[in-house]
Amino acid sequence: MRKVIVILTLVAALVACTSIDCPVENLVYTNYELRKADGTADALNTDTVWIWTKRADGTDTLLVNGLCGSSAKSFSLQISYTNPEDVFILYLRTQEKNSYLDTFRIKKENYPHFESVDCQAAYFHKLTATATTHNVLDSITIQHANVNYDVLPTHLFIYFKADR
Repeated sequence: MRKVIVILTLVAALVACTSIDCPVENLVYTNYELRKADGTADALNTDTVWIWTKRADGTDTLLVNGLCGSSAKSFSLQISYTNPEDVFILYLRTQEKNSYLDTFRIKKENYPHFESVDCQAAYFHKLTATATTHNVLDSITIQHANVNYDVLPTHLFIYFKADR
């Protein structure tokens, strides 16, 4: 009888154990694609881009460092968890040594996402609006508004002015 109780207890303990699949890193990223004024894909070729943002403590942080070359057609940026708007500063330096500074803003709605009570909460986002200064950037358009763990969609197109 004792053996049966021990075996049942072991079986119950094994069945009770769960395998919670919490994400190792619960950050989400927005994917950007560079476009020419006519809407075709753009590569930086001989131009170089840097992108900064401000942290919650007021210091700035470099997110994209020297993106350049013919393969530089897209990039990803982490966005804030709960801020209703993210502000980025784009610095472009051309081969002719011309420099441009633009600020672009991404407005969003934030939604907490729970995998399990045992997992840390993540935030998913819905992009709602964009704005930019117009020194070298013409516009930024939303292509895929929902930002979550799916890394495949291009969320935003960045259009450069024709006379860059």
